[in-house]
Amino acid sequence: MGQTAHVSADAWTSAVTVVSALSLAAWLWLLLARGFFWRTDVRLPACGDVDAWPSVCVVVPARDEAAVLPASLPSLLAQDYPGRVEVFLVDDGSTDGTGELAWELARRQEGVPLTVASPGEPPAGWTGKLWAVRHGIGLARARGPEYLLLTDADIAHAPDSLRRLVSAARTGGFDAVSQMARLRVESVWERLVVPAFVYFFAQLYPFRWIGRDRGGRKGPGTAAAAGGCVLLRADAAERARIPDAIRHAVIDDVALARAVKGGGGRVWLGLADRVDSVRPYPRLRDLWRMVSRSAYAQLRHNPLVLAGTVVGLALVYLVPPAAAVVGAATGSAAAAVLGGAAWLVMAGTYVPMLRYYRQPLWLAPLLPFTAFLYLLMTVDSAVQHHRGRGAAWKGRTYARPDVVPDEG
Repeated sequence: MGQTAHVSADAWTSAVTVVSALSLAAWLWLLLARGFFWRTDVRLPACGDVDAWPSVCVVVPARDEAAVLPASLPSLLAQDYPGRVEVFLVDDGSTDGTGELAWELARRQEGVPLTVASPGEPPAGWTGKLWAVRHGIGLARARGPEYLLLTDADIAHAPDSLRRLVSAARTGGFDAVSQMARLRVESVWERLVVPAFVYFFAQLYPFRWIGRDRGGRKGPGTAAAAGGCVLLRADAAERARIPDAIRHAVIDDVALARAVKGGGGRVWLGLADRVDSVRPYPRLRDLWRMVSRSAYAQLRHNPLVLAGTVVGLALVYLVPPAAAVVGAATGSAAAAVLGGAAWLVMAGTYVPMLRYYRQPLWLAPLLPFTAFLYLLMTVDSAVQHHRGRGAAWKGRTYARPDVVPDEG
């Protein structure tokens, strides 16, 4: 009996060692071969000279945004831009006086002209945000702009934000330039979850891969954008049929970038220095809802992809600390060293993002705990979708793309 128990313990220790070695190998690959996703130096270049500043129309979809609008809309109306610019705020059926507040804010502040419009309820097959964007782009096209700035109602822009975006698009030859707005990080849960959200996004869509030219190869390659701030050439939007081609997309920013890049356009995405989200997520429940509403859509509503994601998250994020603890407890030096090394590499790749968000570095070793929360949010997202409550946001619930009517 004692010999059998000893063999079982040895087998268990060997299994932990093998799994921890796989986790370390995964982290070395992520560190060196995943587009240096962990670096935070992909930023807009310094604003250069533009011979003739093109006209820009700013489209802001807004639904029940009265709480954040006073901190965001005035920043758009105060843009220091040498060319012609106009803001179109599209009130998507708000019940909190968003449209009236927008007019009042514009009356208080002289600056960029503002138009407030309402498209009515979206038809079947459209998300509310993209239906509002469609209406705003339709109004903007009457002005004949060369560029469209699509920005959310909770995004505050520095006075030179538009100037820098246009300069980057012009000098870099990009059809879409997007910035990942710096999210609010004040509450305990925001400190724990928000930097990791951006870190995981960059791991999925390495910014360096998004901006590179595919050299004439077909297909969009790695394509993504941050929906809070996207400067888009008007002709590229028309060529890619934005937003009609992505009308049912819950993760509309990634879908937009794929459509533009798939149509031969060039896309750039980086971290923002002077573009900030003012929306608070003070409680875990708020952050949970933000992530879970779209996590299963990110996995294409595929149970097999979900299962693979859960296994992958466990191997990459949960195994290292578990192996380090189990190895130390059982006297397995190999498991402890391999798990500890993987945990160290993981924490080291998280440090630049914590610095970007000006957070204490002792949060880096806690990344496995945050990853476990994201794993639970992803599973919950799948459960809610199968219960018919997935992709719920501000009073609307959206069906999967394969069950919505096709308009043509």
